[in-house]
Amino acid sequence: MRKPPIIHATRDVHDSSFLHVEQLDLEFSNGERRVYERLKGGGLGAVIIVPMLDDETVLLVREYGAGVGRYELSLPKGRLDRDETAEQGADRELKEEIGFGARKLKILHNLSLSPSYMTHMAHVVLAQDLYPERLEGDEPEELEVVPWKLADLHILIARDDVTEGRSIAALFMAREYLAGRFQPT
Repeated sequence: MRKPPIIHATRDVHDSSFLHVEQLDLEFSNGERRVYERLKGGGLGAVIIVPMLDDETVLLVREYGAGVGRYELSLPKGRLDRDETAEQGADRELKEEIGFGARKLKILHNLSLSPSYMTHMAHVVLAQDLYPERLEGDEPEELEVVPWKLADLHILIARDDVTEGRSIAALFMAREYLAGRFQPT
């Protein structure tokens, strides 16, 4: 396993390039008033991709998570670029992060990260019929690609390095869709 990056400094950022704090003055139906704060995401949205190498095997990535200070095993994901659909963004992110494109892409659902205080939403995209193709990405190091059997999802979610909630939810959605028990609306 790779050695985590060295943290040379930490500091508070009052004006972030991609997150902004917004206050909402709310009045509820019972007359109660409150001021809520939420993180308002910038950008055009995001995708989290479930890349299926075959009918039983998903490709995961091991990537450094600065928020938790360690390497995490999760699904490829990223922000959408201007004038890019969720499917186009998913295909681009796959090529950048795992070195595969997909001939078949299906949006399964949208996920919020924390609806109580964040506006951020991510499209869950199932990617099938993969083919090798690599694009230059913005990752600081090459990501390790880890194949995993969907039948062993119960083992995956018990690992200490698998904690990213969107990845876990997206994997369950994909497994249920592929088994015919979930139909996207």
